[in-house]
Amino acid sequence: MKTSRFLLFSIIIAQFLCTSLWFAGNSVIDDLIVVFNLNKNSLTNLTSAVQFGFIVGTLLFALLNIADRFSPSKVFCISAILGSLFNLGISHSGNTFFSLLILRFFTGVFLAGIYPVGMKIAADHFDQKLGKSLGYLVGALVLGTAFPHLLSIFTASFPWRSVIYSTSTLAILGGFIILFYVPDGPYRKKSTTMQLSAVVNVFKNNKFRSVAFGYFGHMWELYTFWAFVPVILKLYTESHQSDVNISLWSFIIIAIGGLACILGGYLSLRRAEKKIATLALSISGLCCVLSPMAFQLNEITFLLFLLIWGSTVIMDSPLFSTLVAKNANPQIKGTALTIVNCIGYSLTILSIQTISLLSNYTSHQYLFIFLAIGPILGLLALHKKFTNQSSS
Repeated sequence: MKTSRFLLFSIIIAQFLCTSLWFAGNSVIDDLIVVFNLNKNSLTNLTSAVQFGFIVGTLLFALLNIADRFSPSKVFCISAILGSLFNLGISHSGNTFFSLLILRFFTGVFLAGIYPVGMKIAADHFDQKLGKSLGYLVGALVLGTAFPHLLSIFTASFPWRSVIYSTSTLAILGGFIILFYVPDGPYRKKSTTMQLSAVVNVFKNNKFRSVAFGYFGHMWELYTFWAFVPVILKLYTESHQSDVNISLWSFIIIAIGGLACILGGYLSLRRAEKKIATLALSISGLCCVLSPMAFQLNEITFLLFLLIWGSTVIMDSPLFSTLVAKNANPQIKGTALTIVNCIGYSLTILSIQTISLLSNYTSHQYLFIFLAIGPILGLLALHKKFTNQSSS
């Protein structure tokens, strides 16, 4: 019999390995631009392609109740294998910009069977202390997201395709870890029929709806910040004649959020999840507001500012997922997690495209202040929950 620690460790490792697919294209974007003759907006478009694919995937998974009707472990493994194959397609020398978009899109589709399904697997195994467990799990997602930036540091010595080969291989390994070492959990309640109405009915719960809207505000900021971390660093180095290692610091700034997720999970054992989530969302929102001044700071203070932002921008994510899982009907828990992810990631495309569009009209110094829209609206949604509870 596998211990709970072994199961959690297996899920964490698998999530880390598989989510390295997410930003694999971003980490080698400079090489892709040169090799395939792409324009400078390729980063935005290729990132949005992954997000759009993830949205379509989560919508299909939610409508078909896949994570609730079928074995989550098998769904995870199959998704990891298919996602890795589409990621591997980037290395083909005959790619065009359109084919790269298609490949990144389908990578995103199958990431829908990895990230939310991984949370569903954890929720099925860890009914108690779910916040701590999801803290580790989302921390693994963060490290997986940051990992390609670390690999890209070595592309000066190794071909850029090695990053793609490595992430695809790791994703397949992660899928098999779940398949062979993580059975379906004891708290799983299988849904025997397809319930198309579940996607709508889940939002009729006031507590669920308010937490979900808090999560949506968080998502407006998160992936746009992650996608533009290398851009932020590059803008700073160009304006300050700095020699900051962009790939290394992109990895550090994103990866530190993994530690913040774990810390948030432990703090949730002492304080309510919503209080910790509110604090983290408030600090990251403040970083958005203060971002124009950050570009005027000296190098050490600037990097420290980004480390604080990178920590708080993701710390609330596992706490919101915990609240979503706790406030959803157990029979459609997987669908609830998936549809919330679907809507949240839809907002990331809108956010990324908005920032990209505004970059044509706004000085880079003031560009990222627009990310504060998400945290502000998210905090209002959470405050409304507090108000409703206190008045009832």
